[in-house]
Amino acid sequence: MTVEATTERVLRLLALLQRRPSWTAAELAAELGVTSRCVRRDVQRLRVLGYPVYATSGVGGGYQLGAGTRLPPLLLDDEEAIATAISLRIASGGTVTGAAEAALRALAKLDQVMPSRLRAEVRAVHGSTETLVGPVAAIDAELLVTLARACRDAVRVRFTYATRDGGEGERTVEPVRMVTTGRRWYLMAWDVDRDDWRTFRLDRMGTAVATTWRFRAREHPDPVTFVQRSVTAAPYRYLARARVYAPPERVRALVPPEVGRVEDDRDGWCVLVVGGESLEWLAAHLARLDYEVEVLEPAELREAAGLLARRLAALAGAASERSA
Repeated sequence: MTVEATTERVLRLLALLQRRPSWTAAELAAELGVTSRCVRRDVQRLRVLGYPVYATSGVGGGYQLGAGTRLPPLLLDDEEAIATAISLRIASGGTVTGAAEAALRALAKLDQVMPSRLRAEVRAVHGSTETLVGPVAAIDAELLVTLARACRDAVRVRFTYATRDGGEGERTVEPVRMVTTGRRWYLMAWDVDRDDWRTFRLDRMGTAVATTWRFRAREHPDPVTFVQRSVTAAPYRYLARARVYAPPERVRALVPPEVGRVEDDRDGWCVLVVGGESLEWLAAHLARLDYEVEVLEPAELREAAGLLARRLAALAGAASERSA
């Protein structure tokens, strides 16, 4: 057995260990076409190189690649390398503070070692894609990691929170899940002091500290649905409900999830629920949909729509007179 063949086999073993959480010695031996004794020797070679490979004995035992004191090199197949490179390009313009620079550094490292055939595919995708970036709320990466770990470990978190009226207070919560709309990040959590489920915008959070207080997971609503209902209704002065004569998927394509939610209805209609600070803005928003719309509530919205119609008619008349 040559040194090159041994090295290639050890690299294949590493790739297998990175592919799934656990392997038995027999499974690895079958994949590599060697004996279990050879697998044990190759595992030891990986340990010498600094890879933390753990072994468990007995029924159901096997080998598992663990986390070490430093991040070891990763072996990626062609599809994984392409997906990672494209994701890093997208992340370079993301909403997490500091992530853009880190993504570009990682992308430069990956691009340096990527085979030319794969590099060409990645650049072809990137060259034919544009990203439409609107105003976003930047999030500190450390805050994101703190909340993610708290969700995973089921521990309470304390943080300061800025309210919409400019005030600030300390909150203690039991975090469940983070939800992102692309423009903003939200945390769904059980508010300990208010004894209820709440949605928190991450860009309004101050320093977050994970406590050592573990909590038992509660039965909770679907995080995505809960956050969407919160961000489209609770923060606004007015909440409008209107029937739209269009398939729900077409209306969802026009209305971002942080602006409104679309509910299925009957006979070709759907129901749009959208919040706003003014009735005039809501009337204009519904008029822009280019579909037949029936206002369900509030009744004052119909009056605002009538006022908007009269203003538009006057504007159109004035324009016609100037062009005559």
